[in-house]
Amino acid sequence: MKVLVSGGTGLVGRYIVEELLAAGYTVIIGGRHAPLPRFFSRPVEFAPLSLDPAHDHIEAFDDAYFFVHAAFHHLPGQYRGGEGDDPETFKRFNLDGTVRLLEAAKRAGTRRCIFISSRAAYGQHAPGTTLTEGMPDKPETLYGQVKLDAERSLAHLAAPGFATASLRLTGVYSDLRPNKWDKLIEDYLAGRPLPSRAGTEVHARDVGKAVRLMLEADAARISGETFNVSDVALDTWDILEPIRWERDCLNRLPLPADKSLLTPMDTTKIRALGWSPGGMPLFDETIHALAAGI
Repeated sequence: MKVLVSGGTGLVGRYIVEELLAAGYTVIIGGRHAPLPRFFSRPVEFAPLSLDPAHDHIEAFDDAYFFVHAAFHHLPGQYRGGEGDDPETFKRFNLDGTVRLLEAAKRAGTRRCIFISSRAAYGQHAPGTTLTEGMPDKPETLYGQVKLDAERSLAHLAAPGFATASLRLTGVYSDLRPNKWDKLIEDYLAGRPLPSRAGTEVHARDVGKAVRLMLEADAARISGETFNVSDVALDTWDILEPIRWERDCLNRLPLPADKSLLTPMDTTKIRALGWSPGGMPLFDETIHALAAGI
């Protein structure tokens, strides 16, 4: 079966595409430009697609049985605050443009639609609060509000024959270069002072597995639903301690952060469908690979 993936060449999108290719799906990359040859491990198709709500891209869905919407318009390297000084364009592309694509998918007869959302839709909660699907959402950023509004629009479109689901991702790490932790590692090796911070993370490979699960699970169990996608709690010390040993670096590590102050995401709901992320073994594998590749 064919899956149209918007934003398929991005950090998260690339892992989604590779997971689907490995599972035997035919993947159509939706975007402004076709991916470079051999960008993916196997051949993919391409369909012009944009987030501009002025365009109707229903033809891109002609051969697509499923649609995974991972595209997002933002300033380079920024999600929260990614609107810069142009919040109207940010909202028009990421909400209005997204809704137009979701509606086009339904009109074209696409059978399932999976939206890549964010934990930012929850907003701020008291330290130590566990975030569960269905609890009150109170996003305090435009990024979080746009993701939440898109989730709600997609859930409203759910109908027999058109199953929908949103995946709320925590921070996503990976083993691709350039990497989100490159600057942190560079600063540590250079002996620059570093703050002690903690956060929750999930490997992009496990995001790909979550997307595949949404495409293959019983439609009645996922349609109109939102699922948390999170795995491990990490701090600056966790990331840099393997670098220290790998590089035999004598620079002082920042102190461990207080992880009890985090607001972890409960993943019971998606685990009940069979999702099982890599946990600390996958993190250890990834950080040692990054250290060796410096």
